[in-house]
Amino acid sequence: MTNVIDVQGVSKQFKIHHERHQSLKERLLHPRSGSTEVFNALSNINFTVGQGETVGIVGRNGSGKSTLLKCICGVLKPTTGEIRLRGSLAALLELGAGFQTELSGRDNVYLYGAMLGFSKKMVDGIFDEVVAFSEIEQFIDTQVKFYSSGMYVRLAFAVAVNVDPDILVVDEVLAVGDERFQAKCVDRIQRFKDEGRTILLVTHNADQVRALCDRAVVLESGDMIADGPTHESLRIFREHLLEDAVEHDSARLSESIKIDAVSSPTGSFEVRSGSALHLDVNVHSTSAYSGNFVMELFTRGGLLISRSDAQGSPVNLVPGHNVVGIDLAQLPLLDGLYDLNVGIVDHRGHTVIAWCEQAATIQVIYDGREAGIVELGATIRQQ
Repeated sequence: MTNVIDVQGVSKQFKIHHERHQSLKERLLHPRSGSTEVFNALSNINFTVGQGETVGIVGRNGSGKSTLLKCICGVLKPTTGEIRLRGSLAALLELGAGFQTELSGRDNVYLYGAMLGFSKKMVDGIFDEVVAFSEIEQFIDTQVKFYSSGMYVRLAFAVAVNVDPDILVVDEVLAVGDERFQAKCVDRIQRFKDEGRTILLVTHNADQVRALCDRAVVLESGDMIADGPTHESLRIFREHLLEDAVEHDSARLSESIKIDAVSSPTGSFEVRSGSALHLDVNVHSTSAYSGNFVMELFTRGGLLISRSDAQGSPVNLVPGHNVVGIDLAQLPLLDGLYDLNVGIVDHRGHTVIAWCEQAATIQVIYDGREAGIVELGATIRQQ
């Protein structure tokens, strides 16, 4: 596989100036007063992206995700290290980046195209497709400063995906706009993926990372703490968040809860479609804890099948070994492997207390001839 993105030893530092000036006069009289702090936004980042790969970059706010993408796209220059690209690149780094607010949407399409190396004739050739995808035909000649955030994203995304790039970089913009348009953007990214394009995707939506990405890079405070298969990187990300939460939340310092394993009374996770399924989740706790139990079921390709309510089902853990049972009256899934994630959250559903990614893999056997994921049991009759 040919590498189209090669990030080698990249670090990025910013200088933060702490001035003691209380007025403009003091600044003019004492220009050198104050102190300077060096902030390491990125520290020795190394990874490659092969042609046709879709790679997610995940991390909490301030982890360095956007700084890394800006270095890759050439908006920022690394303090040390080197980034090599092969092929054309289109980027949606932030809301409205590159747009001139005093110009109309039409003018900005041509300006953005020129920034990506397109001639006016080339932009003419894609203009109608850009406008149709953005769904803002009636506002295309309106100044961009009057656009809503959703309109910004629609137009920027429409340009980026229609300039036919070899590499598409998307930074969090899919979080803006209505669900229907988000789904439309995800479909277009999936089409890019199917066409063998290279995609870098930054998002807080774990489901999107699962569904779209071949692997994921995890950043934390400017350091790269994981680079591997999507499910493994997301597990490391969640575990790291848990460790940090326990370290900084004094109210929970005395609690240590761990999900040890998931087991089945039959000793096997093989089940026939439509059959009932019982699983036992073994949980160890060093103290009593009352919270909620949640579960997620995914296809092996990362498509979410089911997620229990964010507040889950109540559980009351005792010190030592606990068993939480899961009963599914029937499993109407078709042939395939399905991954089960389980966890315990606080009563409000806001904080994850314990989590186990890919706690179990369920093999479903289906004897029928239906295709898809779920057996709907439809009855067809002529009226």
